[in-house]
Amino acid sequence: MEAYGYVVNGKPALDWVVERQCVKTDKESGIVNDTNEWAIETIKNARYRLERVPRVITVSLETMKIVRRLLGLVFLPRP
Repeated sequence: MEAYGYVVNGKPALDWVVERQCVKTDKESGIVNDTNEWAIETIKNARYRLERVPRVITVSLETMKIVRRLLGLVFLPRP
């Protein structure tokens, strides 16, 4: 999938999003990190997690288009 070509800090942006979808509990503090609960309580949007994936795919694809265009540019030395 072309969206996996957009890599941020050595990892596809889509992987970053998917990893953060998991419910995790911090071992030291016991704080539960649940993006679904956060979306419902904070931004009042239960579909936030689902809506975020196509947005990241779109950004990844558009970024890869820009990168491909930049790779085709030829830079001339300054006079």
